[in-house]
Amino acid sequence: MTNDHLLIKNVRILDPAAGAEETGDILVAEGKILKTGKDLSAAGAAIIDASGLIACPGFIDLHCHLRQPGYENKETIATGAAAAARGGYTTICCMPNTNPPLDSAATVSYVRDIASKDAPLVKILPVGCITAGRAGRELTNMIELATAGCIGFSDDGSPVSDSRIMSLAMENAAVLNLPVIDHCEDINLSQGGHMNDGWVAVRLGLKGIPAAAEEIMVARDIALCELTGARLHVTHMSTAGSTQLVRNAKQRGLKVTCDVTPHNLTLTHERVMKVQDDPRTPLAYDTNARVTPPLRAPADIAALIRGITDGTIDAIATDHAPHTIEEKLCEFENAVSGISGFETAFGVLMSLVHTGRISLNALLTCLTTGPASILRNGTGTLKAGACADLALLDVDQEWTVDVQDFLSKGRNTPYAGCKLKGLVVATISGGRLSFRHNSLRIS
Repeated sequence: MTNDHLLIKNVRILDPAAGAEETGDILVAEGKILKTGKDLSAAGAAIIDASGLIACPGFIDLHCHLRQPGYENKETIATGAAAAARGGYTTICCMPNTNPPLDSAATVSYVRDIASKDAPLVKILPVGCITAGRAGRELTNMIELATAGCIGFSDDGSPVSDSRIMSLAMENAAVLNLPVIDHCEDINLSQGGHMNDGWVAVRLGLKGIPAAAEEIMVARDIALCELTGARLHVTHMSTAGSTQLVRNAKQRGLKVTCDVTPHNLTLTHERVMKVQDDPRTPLAYDTNARVTPPLRAPADIAALIRGITDGTIDAIATDHAPHTIEEKLCEFENAVSGISGFETAFGVLMSLVHTGRISLNALLTCLTTGPASILRNGTGTLKAGACADLALLDVDQEWTVDVQDFLSKGRNTPYAGCKLKGLVVATISGGRLSFRHNSLRIS
């Protein structure tokens, strides 16, 4: 799809950045939003009938895994970008746990070159490693990585346990004014654990991962953030205690932000046992519900939702983690962690809106302006003159998750077969359609 001269008609425009809502038209040309208003016209423009739809800024994902280089059997930059566009995303930040990892300018440049060639309609922003090889022992050349285009630093699933190394990393990141994006986990506490430490783990005979494994590292990172003046971003936060720690840090004026995943907002650890409800399978658990951090208790979900409503939580990030079927068809202890999340995120999250637990504006803020403020790159708005990154949404459209229809290579999701209410109808990235649902009418 290459038409970059679009007139979107009769759409409900929600722009959290402007704090505004109106019904009217949006004129897009040459990659920019030219104007919004009533009864607009433009000779030669493709006209999109958006009656009954919502237009908002394109979604921004601060945490995803595109697997390339090294794990192209799970996902490629091209397939991941296509899945992201289908999910309403126009900007995605890819984590560095590839093979080789994103710990050098050469590897970062490789990812950016492939993205430019194979996925030009989605902005793909690399996150560089904190330490060489993600081994936690020696800092990368963070200046080199920033110059190569990295928007932050993380060792992701291999958290930096050495506080001295993390302190040095934060000092360097502070000079570069880029965030340290930390997967907070004390591996000495979580080692050997497979799911949340609670009654479900006991019932299934699985070793649990306590909330303290996350909260100890959140507390440490906040202390180092205060020491160094760095920007700290706590990614895929999952517990009530972590939420309160971040809330307290923000109240003290520290440069701390955070995100949470759709699955940690909507699924409890009881979902691990859901396949017991299906008489066709003798399995005691569903490996598609194995994630890191694990699905937590109902009290944790309640605390995370409160964190969204009171502004403690800045963003919702998918932690899109595609895996092969074989990596999930095994014992729970041997299954890899992760959910393929791009294509279900909006529908899953709309369940919180439809049940009155969060407002639509709060949801869209966490998908657009919240992550945009962390990236500080001017995205996340529908103001005239802004880059034409936007999503068209049908908040009431019901659909059923069919993993065989996924554009991602990853079919690993606990939402397979679920009926969701809320659909991305189109995604426009840089003024061009990067995804179009077959229900969208264009003339």
